Amino acid sequence: MSQLNDNHSNSGKREPLIDWNKTALVVIDLQQWIGQQYAPYSAEMVIANAAKLAHHFRNHGAFVALVHVSSKDFKDMLSPKLDAAPPKLNLVEGWDEFVPELGVTETDHIISKKQWGAFHGTDLDLQLRRRNMDTIVICGIASGIGVDTTAREAFQHGYDIIFAIDAMTGFTKAEHEHVRDVIFPRMGQIRTTEEILMGI
Repeated sequence: MSQLNDNHSNSGKREPLIDWNKTALVVIDLQQWIGQQYAPYSAEMVIANAAKLAHHFRNHGAFVALVHVSSKDFKDMLSPKLDAAPPKLNLVEGWDEFVPELGVTETDHIISKKQWGAFHGTDLDLQLRRRNMDTIVICGIASGIGVDTTAREAFQHGYDIIFAIDAMTGFTKAEHEHVRDVIFPRMGQIRTTEEILMGI
């Protein structure tokens, strides 16, 4: 599934960044419980860029997977023993619904997860493989948690990965920059939203 560097083939011709028949957009946790303390990009910027990508993928008839955390009673959620208490979740009504900017459509595939990654315990891998997908474009919140974990799972499943780096953000700038500079380059290609929209 790996591509040559800079999308160049052996003949020297530049290959398209995206094969719409084999590439899926995976959007992580852009739902109503999103807070405001993110860096280096604001939640508003991430949502706007993710919405652009979703619209672009739908226009090309490509597969869009919208991932969110959801639970009826929270008994199926992880509750690890931690040295410090986790931050309290101030959940509002409709906390697990997607932000309206994404404009959820009937063709979108909805993934409900109970942990950080979008592959474990869901049918995401099954849905991608049955559609002969070999590449995912990933975005969402947060860079070092849901996005990173899902990317690692995708990498271990053999998928090529394109990181929409300004359509994701971290809880801190350091978190985002660490995965951007250290982890993501070892698993896939890093592009801006504009570069993905332009196919470069």
